[in-house]
Amino acid sequence: MDVKILVPVDNSDTARRTLSMIIAHKEQFPPKLTLLYVINMEKLTYRMIPDFQVDMIRENARQSGEDMLQSYAAILERAGIAVEKRLEFGSPRERISRIANDEGFHMVIMGRRGRGEVSDVLFGSVANYVLHAVKCPVMLF
Repeated sequence: MDVKILVPVDNSDTARRTLSMIIAHKEQFPPKLTLLYVINMEKLTYRMIPDFQVDMIRENARQSGEDMLQSYAAILERAGIAVEKRLEFGSPRERISRIANDEGFHMVIMGRRGRGEVSDVLFGSVANYVLHAVKCPVMLF
């Protein structure tokens, strides 16, 4: 049985540190990981902007996401880790959780932003949501 590990990323220092930790401990992980970037559609929703501009913003976000995933994949591949890249649109917390649960991932490895515990309790975080919503173990960095 192949172990499936999902690694949600974004364009943050926390995501880059997470990848560094994965590389540092690569012998403890399977030879292939799935990198996932979810473009937050809520942030792309603007009022009073013509549809053609919303489409342009969406396309620019998609291209930036693909570029970021390619950059991260190159880092992992240089370290000898094979990568499957995935780009999705939607709410990051919901898409990550749904993909992990519906596609039988065995583990989620993700970074946790350092806003602070009080802020996370009051406002929530993607990592906190995923931690409680997925059926598999979650490793937070």
